[in-house]
Amino acid sequence: MILTARRSPLVAIALVVALVAMACGTNNSSGNAGASGAPTSAGGSQAAGSEAAGSGAASPAANLSGDLTVWAMGNEGTKLTTLADAFTTANPGVKVSVTPVDWAQAVAKLTTAIAGNTTPDVSQMGTDMMGQFGATGAFDPVPADIDPSTFFQSAWATNQVGGAASGVPWYVETRLLYYRTDIAAKAGITTPPATWDDLMAMAKAMKEKGGAKWGISLGTKNWQEYFPFLWQNGGDVVDASGNPALNSQQAVEALTFYDSFFKAGLTPKSVPEGFDITPAFVKGDNPMFFSGPWHLGLIDTAGGAAFKGKWAIAPMPKKVTATSFLGGSNMVVYKNSKNKDAAWAFVKFVSDPKTQALWYKTATDLPAVQSAWDDPTVKGDPNVALFGEQLKDTKAQPVSATWSELSSAINDTLEKMTTGGLEPQAAADQMQKDATSIGVK
Repeated sequence: MILTARRSPLVAIALVVALVAMACGTNNSSGNAGASGAPTSAGGSQAAGSEAAGSGAASPAANLSGDLTVWAMGNEGTKLTTLADAFTTANPGVKVSVTPVDWAQAVAKLTTAIAGNTTPDVSQMGTDMMGQFGATGAFDPVPADIDPSTFFQSAWATNQVGGAASGVPWYVETRLLYYRTDIAAKAGITTPPATWDDLMAMAKAMKEKGGAKWGISLGTKNWQEYFPFLWQNGGDVVDASGNPALNSQQAVEALTFYDSFFKAGLTPKSVPEGFDITPAFVKGDNPMFFSGPWHLGLIDTAGGAAFKGKWAIAPMPKKVTATSFLGGSNMVVYKNSKNKDAAWAFVKFVSDPKTQALWYKTATDLPAVQSAWDDPTVKGDPNVALFGEQLKDTKAQPVSATWSELSSAINDTLEKMTTGGLEPQAAADQMQKDATSIGVK
């Protein structure tokens, strides 16, 4: 289905302000105003040469015209027309057509489009997809007037393909610890875990004293859940030269700690097909788990009013650091675009701090532009603000053309360790062997 943006400013404003929905990152998950009151772009200039989004005023730089095609995935694909409406209000000469793409079909659809030279002008791109599609040479280089320092550094890094910026961060997500405060209190714990030792002690207490079935819920084969422990221990997926470092001493220690929850029976080694952590958390069987901001709304809905005050979120536990995973999506412009001026104007528009705040209100996606976190729409919720603090200490997987294959291999090895008895040193060595064979560049 193709959604064509209409040019009614009233419709644009109403939709952007009214629509609020849950969103998750792609990896499964008040800006400074110009003198006119218009949002300033990520590069520091007025977004798309416009006045405030949806104001109805004609753009001072009304030379943008023509058709613009944009592909976006999942929930974002169904809601992006709200921003497209606002963009066309500010740039009435441009007609924006948004095509929603199912995440399950995204890789195949993008592969076919790039191979057949039938790409859109602009598309959403998951952070873990940048290397795979960037290696094809299909992306237009990012213009020099887009300032990297306006974004979270780890988000900007996901766009570096072959040493050059090939996309622009659109939204981000990271993970925090969700925990049951009432079960913790019953177990004699009144503060969230600040360290690895605290996390282990709390998991044991939740089960042994708090009466929970398990202490924590960890994935048996989830590289996104394991990597934060690797980073927190001072390790990394690759070394400074870009070579695999998955069997470093830090990696073996991180795997040992991760596996210790399984060996101690504090987290399940198997779950039923279609398992949903939300009702298990509300029920109290799984009193701790790591997840992104989308679970804030899910838990509120599942638990209802009676569940308020029985749970909280906390920053990642610290070893050497307290680093968490960085996910989200970027925006890319394709070299085959026949309307690059409008394409890049659109990317700058959605990267504008005020537009980012409006997008958060539309889709609850966290802003990738740091100054957008000063907007009352974003910082008004203390739980959301805590995700903003965690975003200052985040990392993402390497930007690699082979990441899909390598991450699958890493997951397979994790599963052999957590459920099959493979020892952490052997697991680390297997990951290193796979990374060396498959490649990470």
